[in-house]
Amino acid sequence: MNDIKLYTDGACSGNPGPGGWAAIIINGDYINKISGSDKSTTNNRMEIIAVIEGIKTIDNAANIEVITDSAYVVNTMTKCWKRNKNQDLWNELDTLVSKHNVKFTWVKGHASNQYNNECDRMAVLEYQKYKV
Repeated sequence: MNDIKLYTDGACSGNPGPGGWAAIIINGDYINKISGSDKSTTNNRMEIIAVIEGIKTIDNAANIEVITDSAYVVNTMTKCWKRNKNQDLWNELDTLVSKHNVKFTWVKGHASNQYNNECDRMAVLEYQKYKV
């Protein structure tokens, strides 16, 4: 199985408001960057969608380390935080995670992690498309 690092971030201007998400998938020397947006969403939805979309790019079973500044995502997946909202996304994420060996790692946002910072920059650019 491949060892893959998946960096993710979500951003929102207003909560709810226009939002963006981004993921950077690192598989050896191969780096893939993806991002997207939603005209009206919440920050938490963007954080979850970033992980979902990143994992969707991985075809074969892999060891995946999801690295995110979202305590919401990390703690919900590792500490069984109650899932009061976003059930559709949690269900989709659970299905995707079941196909891989996934570890969730929290990093401090807006700090020294270059890939987390790049995901943040990409996510912000995505929601700014709606700011005219």
